[in-house]
Amino acid sequence: MEKQDFQQLKNEFANISEFLLALGDEKRQIIIMALLEQESCEGLRVTDLTELTHLSRPAVSHHLNILKQANIVAIRSEGTKNYYYFSNMIDSVKDMKKLNDHLFTLLEEKENDIKNNLHE
Repeated sequence: MEKQDFQQLKNEFANISEFLLALGDEKRQIIIMALLEQESCEGLRVTDLTELTHLSRPAVSHHLNILKQANIVAIRSEGTKNYYYFSNMIDSVKDMKKLNDHLFTLLEEKENDIKNNLHE
């Protein structure tokens, strides 16, 4: 692996590290799944997510905060009610795909190098 490839991979990891950390938690995955399963795009309230996920209200709020910091969810207020919905998560998913593709290519090259060295 060339130094340039290594630096690019390091930058790609750094760019989506917060996103990956947010996705890595099982409870946050449950919240994401609940948001994906809703039929409307209006969003869900903390009380809705509490019912759907069987998590406590403080736990849901805590995990929503982390998802919000990672730009996975956003909040829409309607009077005193707050609705959580997906924000511009597609950009982070695209960055994750780019990282995955780059990592796959580098690993494939590494594997080929190992095979070639074994056959010499």
